[in-house]
Amino acid sequence: MATNTESSLTKKVWTLATTLAGQGIGFTDYITQLTYLLFLKMDNENTEMFGENSAIPEGFRWSDLIELDGLDLIAQYESTLKKLSEEENLIGTIFVKAQNKIDKPVYLKKVISMINEEQWLVMDGDVKGAIYESILEKNGQDKKSGAGQYFTPRSLIQAMVDVAQPKIGETVCDPACGTGGFLLAAYDYMKNQSQDKAKRKFLRDKALHGFDNTALVVTLASMNLYLHGIGTDRSPILCQDSLEKAPDTLVDVILANPPFGTRPAGSVDIDRQDFYVETKNNQLNFLQHIMVMLKNTGRAAVVLPDNVLFEGGAGETIRKELLKNFNLHTILRLPTGIFYAQGVKANVLFFQKGTPTKNVWYYDYRTGVKHTLATKPMQRQHLDDFVKCYNAGDISQRTETERFKCYPVDELLSRDKTSLDITWIKQTDDDEDVSLGEIISIMEEKSLNIANAVACLKELMSGIEE
Repeated sequence: MATNTESSLTKKVWTLATTLAGQGIGFTDYITQLTYLLFLKMDNENTEMFGENSAIPEGFRWSDLIELDGLDLIAQYESTLKKLSEEENLIGTIFVKAQNKIDKPVYLKKVISMINEEQWLVMDGDVKGAIYESILEKNGQDKKSGAGQYFTPRSLIQAMVDVAQPKIGETVCDPACGTGGFLLAAYDYMKNQSQDKAKRKFLRDKALHGFDNTALVVTLASMNLYLHGIGTDRSPILCQDSLEKAPDTLVDVILANPPFGTRPAGSVDIDRQDFYVETKNNQLNFLQHIMVMLKNTGRAAVVLPDNVLFEGGAGETIRKELLKNFNLHTILRLPTGIFYAQGVKANVLFFQKGTPTKNVWYYDYRTGVKHTLATKPMQRQHLDDFVKCYNAGDISQRTETERFKCYPVDELLSRDKTSLDITWIKQTDDDEDVSLGEIISIMEEKSLNIANAVACLKELMSGIEE
């Protein structure tokens, strides 16, 4: 029954999205409004069905919206969003910088009526969450919305969590959390590890920490976790730029896919005394932030682009630090065609703080591997061999295979610029069978690298001229 409710409700929600798209209301705007209205509806159910006190101020509740239509509905809805964006705790986080994007009363009424037809709170948490996750995933696939940048393939998240093995009682952080996929997967992994009430309460209310600098994403992530029963009082997600200041607290586990590319225009310049080196490279700064945010013996699994493995200057300084004071024990080389951004070449770095690296094990899931989002998306089973080779139970008992090789740290430190960019499987002619779209993506990526290099040169030149 649950699955039926889940699929039929997802279909209903998505059918309405298509209708609204025809009226110029984008998927992302629709989902954000859906989030606000869902929260109001569930608060209403909480008071009517379970007799709980509402956390939403009188005059700004679901019951104040449901009878209205026309311009009265728009006016009431907009004043509700304004009021709730000023609230504290979870409400303020979900309604952070909230604005109405459905300005035609008839369509706003349609969304409200659809939500009103269902009882959301009595659905199992997994069902509510699954409906919402599937909507977020569809939104991530919508190229026009740009939401794909927030979306890491769930198959990759799952494999990363399976080998990082977060344990109930540990704190888990994602400093660039997007819609909360890593935190949710970690929660699912930990939730059945203990029946102890105190541990379960810690997991729900204190274990998870997420940060994102986009208000819209914080709204979606907070709601995503809330619908799974996490952070029902105070959202574990904060709307802030992780890179601006040193972390307030250190954590046990970090799982992340930080944004690639340069920092957004208008961002505050980074001036961090706790960083190993100053750089404008966003990924290197996120890597440094993650390194300093880990507790001693804390561990991380982080998705990073290829340039982090070979870029000179600041890149080399950070890699040396990573090899000398962290155990960078595993690098998973990822294929292109798994992210919504085209042509991205990325890796997952797995490391632990506090002990030096002796060996780095590489798993090459790139050479000769082809995935496309439309026809051959990467599934969790595609990473089964990596998870088996990783041998999370005891990483000292690993064995080499064709795709899994071990490199001693001395060999890596002696390489030019301490480059960790290593491939050993021979490319075959078949591997070069690239589509026109992929060729364009490669050209775009190369031109972006050139533009970044020119920008760095200009900056260096201006420093010399001064």
